[in-house]
Amino acid sequence: MTDRPLTLMAVHAHPDDEATGTGGVLARYAAEGIRTVLVTCTDGGCGDGPGGVKPGDPGHDPAAVALLRRQELEASCDVLKVSELETLDYADSGMMGWPSNDAPGSFWRTPVEEGAARLAELMRHYRPDVVVTYDENGFYGHPDHIQAHRITMAALEMTTLTPKVYWTTMPRSGMQRFGDIVREFHEDVPEPDPAEAAAMAEIGLPDDEITTWVDTTAFSGQKFDALAAHSSQGENIFFLKMGRERFGELMGTETFLRVKDATGAAVPENDLFAGLR
Repeated sequence: MTDRPLTLMAVHAHPDDEATGTGGVLARYAAEGIRTVLVTCTDGGCGDGPGGVKPGDPGHDPAAVALLRRQELEASCDVLKVSELETLDYADSGMMGWPSNDAPGSFWRTPVEEGAARLAELMRHYRPDVVVTYDENGFYGHPDHIQAHRITMAALEMTTLTPKVYWTTMPRSGMQRFGDIVREFHEDVPEPDPAEAAAMAEIGLPDDEITTWVDTTAFSGQKFDALAAHSSQGENIFFLKMGRERFGELMGTETFLRVKDATGAAVPENDLFAGLR
């Protein structure tokens, strides 16, 4: 045993990803006295500008957006009681197929070895017991999420560390429930075309393949407030329109796929730190 605190490191692509994907576990484990480290890989400059102006539209200034999103990220971390925030500050690559994918300095075009070396240095410094990031498809195919996955897994190979490693996911039953709630709040949402519907059906995992179900209901209010801190991003407004109670019902459990483990803890498990305490 050592005096080093148990440590969770979450590696995310953009400001606000920490709230939507892992806000519950960040808040829960901070409350349990575990050190929480957030690594945000990009500056979020391809997000919405003031008034909802979109990238490429007149008046969208990526540098100004990045500055605003950094302020929102810091506010979110305060809400979630994140112990340490580390930013790699690569340029936001935008959605797959956007010209910004190949812009100089974009995260997507950064060599994996370069990003992994920087992340490995942070891993050696913090020595996380648990690392959380995305799966190979970045959960839904976003280039920066895919790149975050790649550099995380490569960084782990560069170190001698053996943390438990998890990829964020959603149960297919939860995706169905989410779709029902979207239609409840937006009755005019058109039915997706067959190709889009098929792609959506592949997001997440069948319930029986998920290894880890963490109850974060008690911290859903913090998660809601952390998401609200990213108020410049229009896509977050839907979640906030639900109100705290409905938000907690939908987002009160966070689910993961355990992909590396040296503890032998049985699955399914209800704690990222099972076998470590």
